[in-house]
Amino acid sequence: MNNNNFYQKRDLQNRLKMAKYTERLPDYCFDYFIGIENNTSSLTRYNYSMDLYIFYNFLAQFVLHKKETEITLDDLNSLKSRIIEQYLSYLSYYELDGKEYKNDERGKARKLASLRSFFKYLFNHDLISSNVVSKIETPKLHNKEIIRLEREEVSRLMNVVENPIEFSERQRNYNKNTFERDNAIITLFLGTGIRISELVGLNIDSFDFSQNAFLVTRKGGNQSTLYFSNEVAMALKTWLEKRATLELDKDEKAMFISLQNKRISIRAVENLVKKFAQLASPLKKISPHKLRSTFGTNLYKETKDIYIVADFLGHKDVNTTKKHYAAISEDMRKSVASKIVISQN
Repeated sequence: MNNNNFYQKRDLQNRLKMAKYTERLPDYCFDYFIGIENNTSSLTRYNYSMDLYIFYNFLAQFVLHKKETEITLDDLNSLKSRIIEQYLSYLSYYELDGKEYKNDERGKARKLASLRSFFKYLFNHDLISSNVVSKIETPKLHNKEIIRLEREEVSRLMNVVENPIEFSERQRNYNKNTFERDNAIITLFLGTGIRISELVGLNIDSFDFSQNAFLVTRKGGNQSTLYFSNEVAMALKTWLEKRATLELDKDEKAMFISLQNKRISIRAVENLVKKFAQLASPLKKISPHKLRSTFGTNLYKETKDIYIVADFLGHKDVNTTKKHYAAISEDMRKSVASKIVISQN
C-alpha cells in the first residue's frame, strides 16, 4: 500500500490497533463490532474497543474476579446500576497495562456512550434481557471556554511564521526549509476551518485553482467540496512551487510533505502550529482545532448564518456549531457594555 492511499492506510492501522483489544474480549464482542461496521468509522470502532476493554478489565478485577474473556452474557445480564456507577467513579483515576489514566466528565461521558452502544446492540439482538446501562445518566458536562484567536493575534501568528525572530539560529535555518509549507498549512486552517486529519489527507489533485476549490474527505468518509480565498490560493501556490523542487517519489501525491519527503503526519502538524502559536499568543494553548474555531467564529461574524458555518465545518448537528454563536454573543455583550453610560457629567 503506497502513501497515496492515506485513508485506506489509516483504516488498516485502526483495525490493527483495534485487534489488540478485541482479542482480549469474549467472542460475542467481535459480533458486536461486525454489527456496527456499516454505520461507524474504523476510528470509532477502535475507540469503542478500547473503552470496552477498560470496562471488562474493571469487571474482571473488581466485580466478577475472572478473566475478561471468561465474562459471559449472563454476567452482563445480572449487572446492577450501582456497578455501572462504580465503574464511572473508577474512571476518575485507574491503572491499565501498567499505565495510569485519568478521566474528566467528558472522558467518562464518552466511555458511557461506548457502553450504551454495546448494551443496546446486545439487547436489540436478544442476547441480554435487560439494558442496565440505559438507566445511567450521562455525567453533567460543564461548558468549556471557547479559545480562539482574535484578529490581531491572527496577524501576529502570520508574522511569526514569516519572520520567527525569537527562534534560535538552528530553528531559523530549519524554518527556511519549511516556511512555504508551514505558511500554507496555517493559512489553509484559518481560511477554511478544516480538521487536521482532513488536511493531512489532502493530495495535490484534490485542488482546482480555476475555482479556488478543493475536495476534502470528512469524518465518516463522506467527501465535500470547499472553497477558499485568493489569499489562501496564493499561499498554496507558493508552497506548490517549493514542493516541485523537492526530490519526491514519482507516485507521491500528498499535498503536504515532511522533511523526509513523505506525507506529513498529524503529530508534525500539531507541533508546527504549537511552535508558532506559542510565540504569537503565549497565554493561549493554540492547536489546529483552535484555528478551526477561529475560522468558525469569523465565518459567523460575516454571515450571521449558523447553518452555513455548520455546513462549512462539516458538522452533522448544528448544535455542535452553536458554540461559535456563543463566542459571538460574548463579543456582543462586551460591545454593548461599553456603550452604557453611568454618569452624564
